Amino acid sequence: MSDGELLLLRHGEIASHRGDVPLTASGVLGARQVGEAIGRRYGVPVRVLTSRTLRARQTGTALTEGIRASGGAAIGPADDDALRNPDMYVGGQRVDMVSSGQALAEQVSGLSPLACAALPFWRDFMPHPDRIQYWLDHPNPPGDDSRSVARRILAGFAATLFDSKDNAGRLVIGVTHSPILRACARGALGDSGEPPVLTGLRITPRAGGLMVTFADLLAEQARSEGSWM
Repeated sequence: MSDGELLLLRHGEIASHRGDVPLTASGVLGARQVGEAIGRRYGVPVRVLTSRTLRARQTGTALTEGIRASGGAAIGPADDDALRNPDMYVGGQRVDMVSSGQALAEQVSGLSPLACAALPFWRDFMPHPDRIQYWLDHPNPPGDDSRSVARRILAGFAATLFDSKDNAGRLVIGVTHSPILRACARGALGDSGEPPVLTGLRITPRAGGLMVTFADLLAEQARSEGSWM
């Protein structure tokens, strides 16, 4: 790992996606177990960064505790705005991707839930069976498209980390969200649907660019120990 490695991981288990919700007790435990697996596997300092949602921050804290509990060294967790969900807008106001007109109306002023549910993009996004796929495929969403998100992470966030001497030979974990992971995976690996919690992408530098592969830390740890969890 002389050039470092970046792991982009989806946050731990939550009870719903309505609002800025916390992890479940199982989600905290799962994140700590992944942290312990990382601490056992990697003999390098681990820097933990997260998006600013509660679920990402709690995942980062549990990961850090698990790394340290297994004898590893961890720095953080710390917020990093690059790991945020896509920037979407209604009437100039940034909004989160939500599944109902009511939830969208709660984020904007001056529009009723019915009006929000009838807006272009949102009227087809909300009832879609895979809303993230609809966003990925949309040529002109009201805000970030999948290509701009992938550029933000791969050309900006990842490249900056690998350019930093402070991160040479170090593992960096970025706790983020499903749309970010699917946007980054799409160009390199294709879209295989919603990633399970606490899985994601391994990103490593190579000549002329970055290599992106899938990452499931608990499964990899189990295989290395000769058994399956």
